Amino acid sequence: MKKILELIAEEVAGAFEKAGYDSSCARVTLSNRPDLCEYQCNGALAAAKTYRKAPVLIAGDCVKALAGSRMFAKAEAAAPGFINLDLDPAWLAGYLKEMRQAAKYGLEEAKEPETIIIDYGGPNVAKPLHVGHLRPAIIGESIKRIGKYMGHHAIGDVHLGDWGLQIGLIITELKRRQPNLPYFDEHYRGEYPKEPPFTIGELEELYPAASAYSKEDPAYREEALLATHQLQQGNRGYRALWQHILNVSIPDIKRNYDDLNVSFELWKKESDVDPYIPRMVEDMKEKGVAYLDDGALIVDVKEETDAKEIPPCIVLKSDGSALYATTDIATILEREKLYRPDQIIYVADKRQELHFTQVFRCCKKAGIADERTKLRFVGFGTMNGRDGKPFKTRDGGVMQLKTMISNINEEMYRKITENHEVAEEEARETARIVGLSALKYGDLSNQASKDYIFDLDRFTSFEGNTGPYILYTIVRIKSILSRYGETGSEASEELLPASGASEKSLMLALTQFSQAVETAYEENAPHKICAFIYDLANAFNRFYHENRILGETDPKKQASWIALLRLTKGILETCIDLLGFEAPERM
Repeated sequence: MKKILELIAEEVAGAFEKAGYDSSCARVTLSNRPDLCEYQCNGALAAAKTYRKAPVLIAGDCVKALAGSRMFAKAEAAAPGFINLDLDPAWLAGYLKEMRQAAKYGLEEAKEPETIIIDYGGPNVAKPLHVGHLRPAIIGESIKRIGKYMGHHAIGDVHLGDWGLQIGLIITELKRRQPNLPYFDEHYRGEYPKEPPFTIGELEELYPAASAYSKEDPAYREEALLATHQLQQGNRGYRALWQHILNVSIPDIKRNYDDLNVSFELWKKESDVDPYIPRMVEDMKEKGVAYLDDGALIVDVKEETDAKEIPPCIVLKSDGSALYATTDIATILEREKLYRPDQIIYVADKRQELHFTQVFRCCKKAGIADERTKLRFVGFGTMNGRDGKPFKTRDGGVMQLKTMISNINEEMYRKITENHEVAEEEARETARIVGLSALKYGDLSNQASKDYIFDLDRFTSFEGNTGPYILYTIVRIKSILSRYGETGSEASEELLPASGASEKSLMLALTQFSQAVETAYEENAPHKICAFIYDLANAFNRFYHENRILGETDPKKQASWIALLRLTKGILETCIDLLGFEAPERM
């Protein structure tokens, strides 16, 4: 089904041709002056120079050619050369009827579906998820859902960090505390214990203690670096400890993501690509792409068009150890081998842009990434506190993600029970659902690349551009539809032409659905969907306040309104699902 703007542009293009002008001038946009018109065309201004004619005269000719069009209730020429357009209410109602009957409300799915891998997790095992993990998780999840809705094969990969210094630090700290464990006896040849020597709580305490100590004691840090190297080289005891760390840590990570309604098709780890690295490195050497510089293996990735210096990509350190770049390059190699993706999208802190530029260029230069594979980086900004600095706890520490979720749920529970008598279980579940909307919408409504202020009071408000406001709108519609159903009346499939301004505004807002989803997909920009549903919710609430829907005495008119509400509800629910949350039955 064609987008409404495409249909309008085709109609206006026909008028330009009929009036003797080039149809390419007939570019139509939503009006930036809705008080004057709904759509506008400024093509006469561009055509004036070509045809050496006053733009207002060209606009007038095109308006005459539009006379008799069933699409427009108004087509007017305005100085200095604008064409102002209002849609005919009957034509608009017909378009919405077609939307209701079409799959996905008329959204045209991809004609050639692509395989898209989205790398949007990136937590390190053995560490609790903290607020820094929030943005990649929910932005990446939304990008994946939008891609799937567009008809693509979108695959989310958590890409766990399990192969770096944090593992060496934990091993070193555990050895310091429990040196008699068999994992540290190089002569031990028996089976290692099946039960891990730590709980998840103890494991989460080990890493920060080790990290802090390594900053004070250089010898301790060197020991941790050596332990990391020995792990990667296959030390039997360290490999057994590493497996314990994974077995204890990953289920806890999954629970945290479940609380965010975030899921991954792949639970790949850095260590999964370790077998690829030796051959990959040799290939890069043989091709002459990589060379030694002060003992380190590097690849030059600068290009003539670079506006700033892009340093070489270091593939191996001078001691032969792998870096993040090494495993990221090997991960792209594995993804090409196993999935043949058309796109790989990385959702990470925007401060990592240089790193990914180096990795992407290295992969293309070495032939690791296919020429046709798009490697894309979606960099996100910082979530800050009210002081404008990166969000911290009151004592200055980094807040755990589960603590943030709990705080929001408690605030929503307080607001829900403040003025209503609600059963405890229902109130808690509603608070969880609405709290998640507050958290996700509060983040996703911002352009990903921009920093934003985490404001608990604003995010949990039922007014303004917030998740709870969107959910309250959906719940209001659900309530109206439920009460209408109790009357025994049946809504007609027919949508009547709008009888008032607020009804027409709601209809116009609904027509923007396909455009919003397509733009969000093309730009990896979930905030476009947030902007759309906020406008749609506002349009519905204006309509609701100006019309007595259940009190309407004309049954045909009322049935048409109910049909309009069902369409609004369906589109709003589809959009919040693309953002990664849902609406409760009541609030």
